[in-house]
Amino acid sequence: MSNKIKIADTEVEFTIADRDTILRAALRDGIPISYECNSGGCGSCKIDVVEGQVETLWGEAPGLSPRDKRKNRKLACQCLANGPVTIKAQLTDNKLPEIRPSRRQVQFVGRRDLTSDMAEFSFQAKEPALFLPGQYAMLTVPGIEGDRAYSMSNVSNDSGRWQFIIKRMPGGKASNWLFDELKPGGMIEIDGPFGLAYLHPEIQRDVVCIAGGSGLSPVMSIVRAITGDPRFSERKVHLFYGGRTPQDLCASELLSEIEPLNTKAKVICKTAVSDHQSAEKEKWEGPCCYIHELAEQTLGDHMMEFEYYFCGPPPLTEAVQRMLMIDHKVPFDRIHFDRFF
Repeated sequence: MSNKIKIADTEVEFTIADRDTILRAALRDGIPISYECNSGGCGSCKIDVVEGQVETLWGEAPGLSPRDKRKNRKLACQCLANGPVTIKAQLTDNKLPEIRPSRRQVQFVGRRDLTSDMAEFSFQAKEPALFLPGQYAMLTVPGIEGDRAYSMSNVSNDSGRWQFIIKRMPGGKASNWLFDELKPGGMIEIDGPFGLAYLHPEIQRDVVCIAGGSGLSPVMSIVRAITGDPRFSERKVHLFYGGRTPQDLCASELLSEIEPLNTKAKVICKTAVSDHQSAEKEKWEGPCCYIHELAEQTLGDHMMEFEYYFCGPPPLTEAVQRMLMIDHKVPFDRIHFDRFF
């Protein structure tokens, strides 16, 4: 069963099939509705329903403010269509990636622990794994309502391998299921790729990546892509990775495994911890500060010279935004991130 979705005051319309939200159906059809997280948190995909009926999947999604709810606004990522629907939606000028998102069944083939609460999970699909470095996919976890967004940590490949660095979240139903219940050989569904914070190899500037926690996943995808791409020959990549304690840091080990191919790109990794007591207890000799502060201290007056990619907890991404856009006036088109919650 499918329904037509029309965007008011435009000639744009697309078809939505069973199980798809309005946002996912639009993106599959190449319609550039504004979005970032695809999971109800950022509020970028707000719409007004002009005609027709929709079903809301998550009525308490934080992406809608009390004012939005009073005006009966909806989130395209949380709406199913109950018949033909006409909506008002913000279309962006951004060109969507050529790789359209699609659903697939993948088999869990194993994980490796990176820290006490973070691991890199590997899944195998029958068809090629096609995505851009920095993008993410939506994982459907059995028995848990709502898909979860996780960024890929590897690069696009014909062998069908999908990898994700995932952090076990306290009380997190999905992450706890993945760590405790998912066994090798188990099957789950993933839908993707999504996301607009992907690597732009055509841009000639050196690259800065800033990450905290499992935000390392898309950053590792970007770094792994750069070190295998001759277009980055002779360029530098500054990777800043922060954790609460020294035991939370694993970026250096992952970088040591990379074997650069056909490029002389130089990766410079700097790490910091934010918990002073843990740093003192574990005799940490590196910087003890927030990771965006280390980036600012390191790059100094050269902040305007780079292309930025970052990911992590909301407080980190908000702090990096303020630092780049307000404190250093870095143009917005040089800043790449997707807001999650």
